[in-house]
Amino acid sequence: MSAKSDALEQAVTALIQARAALEAAPGARARARVDRAFAQLARLAAPRIRYFTRTYGLSDVAEDAHQACAIALHRAADHYDPARARFTTYVNWQIRAELQALRLRLHGDQRCAGRRQVAATLSYEALADEGVDEWLVDPAAEEATEQAASDGMAALVADRLVAEWTSRRQSALLRTPRGAAAPARVAAKVRDEGVLVRRQLTHTEALVERLGEADRHTVRRAFAEMARLAGAKPH
Repeated sequence: MSAKSDALEQAVTALIQARAALEAAPGARARARVDRAFAQLARLAAPRIRYFTRTYGLSDVAEDAHQACAIALHRAADHYDPARARFTTYVNWQIRAELQALRLRLHGDQRCAGRRQVAATLSYEALADEGVDEWLVDPAAEEATEQAASDGMAALVADRLVAEWTSRRQSALLRTPRGAAAPARVAAKVRDEGVLVRRQLTHTEALVERLGEADRHTVRRAFAEMARLAGAKPH
């Protein structure tokens, strides 16, 4: 996280705490702390507010845009959940939503042909001068992308392992006298076992231990066979 993003996180945390203190013990002093905390948050958010104001072609109504962004800051602080997103990401969406709504009120739907087009071209150097370049790229995006790709590959491998295991399992059961006499029952049994094994494949051993005895035996047998065929030693 950049220094500016970290400062924004600290500012919104201070504002949330000041608001909580005001609710617990209302008074002029507590309200003044809330006002100071919001002023600090607004000061830190000013570069991105100016950037988005220009991006949405609203520099000619900068005062209205500033008021809209103040509303966005208030709403972002009211509903911010640190467990779901960083404040820098969340407040950007709130600001963009308010400015887009303001532009729509002033200029109409920009997607319609024949209407006035509002656009602005900004240089990277100009953004860097204002310190905006630090938050244009989400520093968590690369990690999130790599994690998503890793999860996707793991899911594909899990699907393949389970498909190969269920195929071998069904063939083995059909070779038994009971299985040969009821192929539909074997297919249903193997399908249910495949769903169970697939669900447990990316979970921890602790989750496997909470299964019933029969299901736990099925999962462990499947894992052992997959590991053996993959050339790995079962754990």
